[in-house]
Amino acid sequence: MKPVGITRYVSRLTRDTLALVLAGGRGSRLKHLTLWRAKPAVPFGGKFRIIDFPLSNCMNSGIRRIGVLTQYKAHSLIQHIQKGWGFLRGEFGEFVELLPAQQRIETSWYAGTADAVYQNLDIIRNHDPAYVLVLAGDHVYKMDYGPMIAYHVEHGADVTVGAIEVPVREAHAFGVMSLDETGRIVRFAEKPKQPETLPGRPDTVLASMGIYLFNTAFLYEQLIKDADTAGSNHDFGRDILPALIKPYRVIAYPFRDPHTGRQAYWRDVGTIDAYWHANMELIHVTPELNLYDEEWPIWTYQEQLPPAKFVFDDEDGRRGMAVDSMVSGGDIISGATVRRSMLFSNVHVEAYSEVLDAVVLPDVTIGRRCRLREVVLDKGCIVPDGTVIGEDLTADAQRFHVTDSGVVLVTPEMLGQELHHVR
Repeated sequence: MKPVGITRYVSRLTRDTLALVLAGGRGSRLKHLTLWRAKPAVPFGGKFRIIDFPLSNCMNSGIRRIGVLTQYKAHSLIQHIQKGWGFLRGEFGEFVELLPAQQRIETSWYAGTADAVYQNLDIIRNHDPAYVLVLAGDHVYKMDYGPMIAYHVEHGADVTVGAIEVPVREAHAFGVMSLDETGRIVRFAEKPKQPETLPGRPDTVLASMGIYLFNTAFLYEQLIKDADTAGSNHDFGRDILPALIKPYRVIAYPFRDPHTGRQAYWRDVGTIDAYWHANMELIHVTPELNLYDEEWPIWTYQEQLPPAKFVFDDEDGRRGMAVDSMVSGGDIISGATVRRSMLFSNVHVEAYSEVLDAVVLPDVTIGRRCRLREVVLDKGCIVPDGTVIGEDLTADAQRFHVTDSGVVLVTPEMLGQELHHVR
């Protein structure tokens, strides 16, 4: 248990913090999953969306002033936030505000992560926070931001960057940093081809989590300076952070489990393989990400749906069952077998079908006598009777998207079902 004085100290800091969740990215590495939705709006974990994780972290950390910056195909994301995140009380200064690209300062859309924040400077000034916490809206993790803010203040930092260790083979997707003995960042390279590894650990780099904590006045100064810099990409990782390393105090905050001291769970579900694996991890007996943690709940919008139902138990093998799987409200397993799979809401699986190692998004119907293996079925798919996917990847690749590791992504459009018809 934390001493009362420390708890109050941290709570004051979180109350003085404004969180800005960058949720405007397309997430092109997720291929067709982000064809009609922004990456933070992609469903995850049976009933959530990716953005629910940073938003829930804010709630559970005591940060109740949040802006969500949207841009790319944001309709479903906006709907989700309006339905699921409207429970805060404005009378108490609590809010989750939507900040779409609206050309408040420039006559252009958001040009980069830093520009997205810059174009909302007047809104930030109106809220008058002491600290601004900039978060990526497309990562899955549980984190108490309070200790990070306290660490920032205690170390007299101008900027603090959330840091996590990743394999060197994945460094090309991250900002990679090097530290001195005090934890100060001395070098920062965005998505380097030849990354600098940790001392004595040639297979590991220290990477940015896309979490930046700024003293507010300092943030204003740097954003205005960047906006006036010709040739800038107006991006935190590519432009602002590298320019701050030498003249200012920029430190790293290592993301670790507060109980074990080991690196905590964090996933960048930015590719179809990573997305499939992260969902599959959740059906393990004791997954790293505990969705049943009552002390750190993940909040979301939840439809009013009936319980999942499993019907038929006939001698001819028509048996509704799910083993080593997670199923959601409104699901009906009708004489079919589901193994090692994640089923979102309102999924119907018809008689004699076999679903194995699958991630099935909401509102999917799988017909009779189908065999599906290592698939991701996008929302709204209607899989015809007798469909076989995942057994012949060469044939699958002619109709669907097949990843290098053999996961098959199927969308309604690939099945000839034009949910988003455009003339």
